[in-house]
Parts: sequence; structure tokens; C-alpha cells
Amino acid sequence: MTEQTAAPAAGPEPVSAPPAPDLPPMPPAPVVQGPRPPRRVLRAVARWTAAVLVFGAAGAGTAYGITSMERTDVPGLATEDDGRWDYPALALPALPADKPRPYSDGNPSEIHHADLRELLLPAPAGATVDKKLKGGWVSTEQFASEFLKSARPSLGDTLREGTLRHIAARGWTMPDGTSNRIYLLQFSSADDADAFRDERYIGASSAGDPLLGTHGDQKLDESWKGGGRVESTVSYVFSEPKPYGSAQVRAGYVVAGDTVALVVQSREGGGTPRVPFHQTVILQNQLLG
Repeated sequence: MTEQTAAPAAGPEPVSAPPAPDLPPMPPAPVVQGPRPPRRVLRAVARWTAAVLVFGAAGAGTAYGITSMERTDVPGLATEDDGRWDYPALALPALPADKPRPYSDGNPSEIHHADLRELLLPAPAGATVDKKLKGGWVSTEQFASEFLKSARPSLGDTLREGTLRHIAARGWTMPDGTSNRIYLLQFSSADDADAFRDERYIGASSAGDPLLGTHGDQKLDESWKGGGRVESTVSYVFSEPKPYGSAQVRAGYVVAGDTVALVVQSREGGGTPRVPFHQTVILQNQLLG
């Protein structure tokens, strides 16, 4: 598909997905960490599955709508009381003039040229936005605060010594008490994002640094099948097994070009719902695709 950029103009109206009553079946299991496929090969295959991003240009400056072709493929807007959160219609921001998309032939470093803050998933209906995480830039200390104190010094060193450009974050709490935080870490290139993932041991066999509120033990989420995963990105999804403390912690990482996303959800007083967590990871993945 051809990217159009020029003077900003209004984007097309987002397209809503048709309803489906059941939880979506998921495609194959998460990608096992291993050698990254040649990007030239990845670019050669079809960029989008049937339920990823739909592009529509309106005039020259372009904002793109996100939709799912089949409601049973990708959970987007909630239509029935199956646990999905009611997210607003999503759209990708317009790119700066003459800047390519992250997985195009003219962008070998797979850089997201759009403002990273505009690639954060918005809060769903009914959410109370976290006053510290309103969708702007945050410090490395804020990001490190999501992890156990024992992990923070080493994590901070990795970020300072690497090629981290900045971190954008948004958080909210739902009426049922579920807390959600999303962090987007942008590096100088896709190779640098991969290096961060590898150095922090994030992968199909490891949840990486232990998150705050856990007992330092998170297991691969066997119910996650990678539904809605965008070509050229990879996702790793974990949940805290029983017995957990006052809240179960779920975490998902998405590695997309030059950016690493972390989605964290927890709820006091019981298990953290799986459906809205998977939905949130999928939609954030789409925005980074």
C-alpha cells in the first residue's frame, strides 16, 4: 500500500467492526524468541492480515483508521458484555512530510516517525486517567518504578547506556478496580530495541525483570494465541500464577520496529480479567504496526 503524506487534512471516519458475541479465537501461539527474520523478507510478505490496519486517505495529509475486518478475529470496540472494554475508534496519526512508515523499504531502521505519544492506546469509556500517566513523556525512573526495587538499578543502567530516545506512557483505572499502564520505549533503531529485549531477557521463555506486586514469578500466558499480531512485530504475554498476593499482575511486551511497548494490568482483590488485557495488548500492537 502507498503511504501518502502532505499538508494535514482530516482523516476518514474510523470504521467500526461488526459485532460478534464470543471471545475471538486466536491464531497460532506466541512467536518463540529466536533469530529475527531478515527484514527484507518480512517486507516482501503481505503486511497486513485480514484483521489489522485499514488505510484510507482523505486529501493529502493523512490520518488512518484502524478496524478489524471480522469481530471474531480481533477484539476492538466492545459490543456485548463479554468483558471487552469500550475503546474509542482508533486512528494512526499523520506522518511528517516525506517520512516513511516503520516497515517500508525506505526505512531500514524501522523507525516510527509519528509522534510516539499519539501512538499510545487511548483510555476506554468509564476509565479514570492516572494523573501521572496522562499520555505524555515520562522518565526512566517512572518506567523502572513498575519493577521490583532489586531490578531497578540494572534496568536504569541499561536504559542510560543504550540508545533510548524517550518514553511515552498512559495509565487508567476501570470501575471494577483494574489498573492499566502502557509504556512505549523508543530507541534509535529496531536493532537497538531488539538489544534491549535481549539484555532484559524478555522472550517466550522469560518474563524479564520481575514486576512490582508480583512474587518475582510470571508465567507465559498459555491462553494467548497472538490474535491480531501485526506482521514484523512480536508479542510476549505473561500472567502471575496462583498463589498471587492482593492482586494478580498481567504483563505484555510488544516489540515493533524501534519501539518496545509494555502493558501492565492488575486488580486488587482477585484475578485480573484476561479478556480486556488481551484486547489492550492487541490494539496497542496494531497502533505500533
